[in-house]
Amino acid sequence: MLEGLKIVEIEGLGPAPFAGMMLADLGAEVTVIHRKGKADSITAEASLLDRGKRSIALNLKDPADLGIARALIAASDGVIEGFRPGVMERLGLGPEQCHADNPKLVFGRMTGWGQSGPRAQHAGHDLNYIATSGALYYAGLPNDAPVTPATLLGDIGGGALYLVAGMLAGIIKAARTGKGCVVDAAIVDGSAHMMNLLMALGQGGGLSDQRGASLLDGPHWSRSYICACGGHISVQALEPQFYQLLLQALDLQSDPSMAAQHDARQWAAQTARLATIFLEKSRAEWASHFEGSDACVAVVLSPMEAAQESHMKARGVWNVKKGHLQASAAPRFDGKVAPLNDAPARDADRAEILAQLDL
Repeated sequence: MLEGLKIVEIEGLGPAPFAGMMLADLGAEVTVIHRKGKADSITAEASLLDRGKRSIALNLKDPADLGIARALIAASDGVIEGFRPGVMERLGLGPEQCHADNPKLVFGRMTGWGQSGPRAQHAGHDLNYIATSGALYYAGLPNDAPVTPATLLGDIGGGALYLVAGMLAGIIKAARTGKGCVVDAAIVDGSAHMMNLLMALGQGGGLSDQRGASLLDGPHWSRSYICACGGHISVQALEPQFYQLLLQALDLQSDPSMAAQHDARQWAAQTARLATIFLEKSRAEWASHFEGSDACVAVVLSPMEAAQESHMKARGVWNVKKGHLQASAAPRFDGKVAPLNDAPARDADRAEILAQLDL
């Protein structure tokens, strides 16, 4: 879909390389400027986040290597970086310098706090950003500390995906106008923006400022339960017809104490009732029990288990390549799954890149 699009990615952590991976999955030519030497302590050599990319290793403090980076960026449609504000400018690769070489360039900046504001220069991580944006508040049960799956809500949802959307929007505009732009993709902005679906529920009275009292974070029909085996099962029977199917599947359709789906005063007792019931069988037994049902119930699987689940397996969502589990590209176009590409070794494409730049 993005064949012919050229993106330069400055090596970084987390959401920026994820955004580069997604653009590469979609067919863009993504060239990573890796640091010379080994990867940092938490990034694997030939990381799967570099799949489908090209690699050249440069020392951006070296004038000759800096010249190579500027030439590479000048010949590209976009650049992605994930440093704190001001770092790229100090390196001589800020938007002003790069736009002087390439007016159509879309300059993608991935940060947690954004390019401006009191915290712009502060350190932080996923949980800090989504805590500040409000996106963490409704995560978890009322009497527990809020928690979300690591990296998904902030780094990926509020960060990388917004950077990808911003890059593509900027590139479309540059193709029409000949003028590039700077994309300020801040995780605090994106994760707050994702809250608008909940804010829309609030317009109809479905959102409370008290944790555990809203339409989706308090009811007995919208949570996970522990099973006899120690595993968990998820329930989210939102619409009344699905709630009725849930009651029927659990033989509770005639129980008056379970009839009121939306009476928050009864949720605690109804939750306790379902918790007792789900403890009666193992996760596998419940999976069999609800097979083919529209009661909106699904067992909670680990990624390795998900790779073997019938629906996920039929769609080829998870794959093991060179001994490492990874998910296929998404979304799909015309029903086809994009092939999984290899990640390059650091500096593997130096000769090709320099030849293309005539350097």
